Parts: sequence; structure tokens; C-alpha cells
Amino acid sequence: MDLVERYLQFAGSTLDETGQIGVRYFRQPIDIAQKADASPVTVADIEIEAMIRDRIAQAYPSHGILGEEQDSVNPSAELCWVIDPIDGTKSFISGMPLWGTLIALLKDSRPVFGIIDVPALGERYVSTLGRGTERNGQSIRTSNCDELRACNMFATSPDMFSATEFQVFDSLSRRARFRRFGGDCYTYAMLAAGKIDAVIEAGLKPYDYLPVAPIVTGAGGFMTDWNGKPLTPSSDGRVIAAATPELHRALLEETVKLQQTEIKFAAS
Repeated sequence: MDLVERYLQFAGSTLDETGQIGVRYFRQPIDIAQKADASPVTVADIEIEAMIRDRIAQAYPSHGILGEEQDSVNPSAELCWVIDPIDGTKSFISGMPLWGTLIALLKDSRPVFGIIDVPALGERYVSTLGRGTERNGQSIRTSNCDELRACNMFATSPDMFSATEFQVFDSLSRRARFRRFGGDCYTYAMLAAGKIDAVIEAGLKPYDYLPVAPIVTGAGGFMTDWNGKPLTPSSDGRVIAAATPELHRALLEETVKLQQTEIKFAAS
């Protein structure tokens, strides 16, 4: 067994445990706190991340950790784990089953693998560098949509965009076949599974986009920032994910044009 496979098995067994925590609290009375940025956090978020961090510290004490609920630990380490204990906390609180736990392992700031674990639905999406994307062990692929006018486009919430960013998204998405909001990490899972054609978002953190990027690309899709650059821990949180290179290119070209137009308009 190579090291990557060993790390992957470690992540999978850890998620088997954390999934039980999430399901135990899901749709039950639960205390909700607000973080400094006004986003909600629950005891489930805190317990899940604490368990993952504890497992990593015991098994791989030299590795770095970048998580949502606690301070980073040695983030410049050659190998660094990225954790989002509950991506979609608002969905979790609302009883919607589309929340998930996200994990990625980075080597020199690039994902080696990514995982989207969706305990309420019993689905786990895994992509390892060079091995494709699987849902519960079965290979999945993105759609073959290659035109803006033919795609269905998603974003988690209009509230995540700045005013200028939303003008870009609004102009672009109104030219798509249709657009929808909601879904959090599950939209990227459905993009990888060929059900959604494009996702355009802003305001994301590294623990939001680094674990899902391998899921999309491993299934045949493309995912970059709004300028077409690869996603790294220092990216600005604006992402374009698409089912095909042709669709990604079309979205990227239009996004760049619209950004320039909106910036000129705002400055005038």
C-alpha cells in the first residue's frame, strides 16, 4: 500500500466516525452560536473538527492542519490537511440534508486528494490525483455540456457575492439555461456526477474550495479562480467550476469581460 492510499484510508475511517456525530445532531434541538463574521456554528461543527484534528495529531504529528473552527497548525508543512467539519451549516440547522464534511490533503499546497462526505444521504465522493472521482466506490463523470446557453448554473447564495461580483454572476447566469441557488458542497458533487453543469461562487475560504476542486477535476471538469488560475490556499475565494473545458473557457472569458465592465462602471 502506498502512502497516498494509507492517508486516504485514514481519512475514510475518520469520516466514518465523524459522520455518526453529524447524523446524531442532525434535525435535533441544538444550540447555535455566531462567529465573528456572523456565520453560524454548532456543537456538531466543533466536535467533528476536534475529532479530525485529534486523529491527525496522533497519527501524523508533523503534518499541518488548516480548518474552519480552530487556528491553523503548521500550515506551511509539506503535507497539510484541510478540514471543513460541516460545509453547509445553515442547511444543517435548517434540516436540509445537503451538508457535508470536507477533507483534502495538500502536498506543497496542491491537493493530493479531496473528499466530500454527505452523511445524511449516505454518499461519499472521493478523488485522488490521477485516479478519477468516485461516489461510494463507483466512477462518475461530468456532463458533456459545452455552451453557456445550454448549462444549468448554481451558486450557494447571492449573499456571498459583493455587489460588483453579483452583477457579474447575474449577467452571466441569466444567459444560462437556468440558474439555481443552494446546495453548498453538494453542488460540486452533482457537478462531478453530471447533474449540474457549472458553479460560480465568491466569498469562499480555502477549506471550502480545496477539498472540492479534486472532485470536480477528477470527474473530467475544470475549476479555477475567476482569472483562470489554479486554486491554492492563497486564492481569493472566487471560483468557476464547469463540466467541460469548452464551457469553462466560455464562462471564464465572459467573467473576465464582465469584471472589466463592472469595474469601469463602478469607477465612472
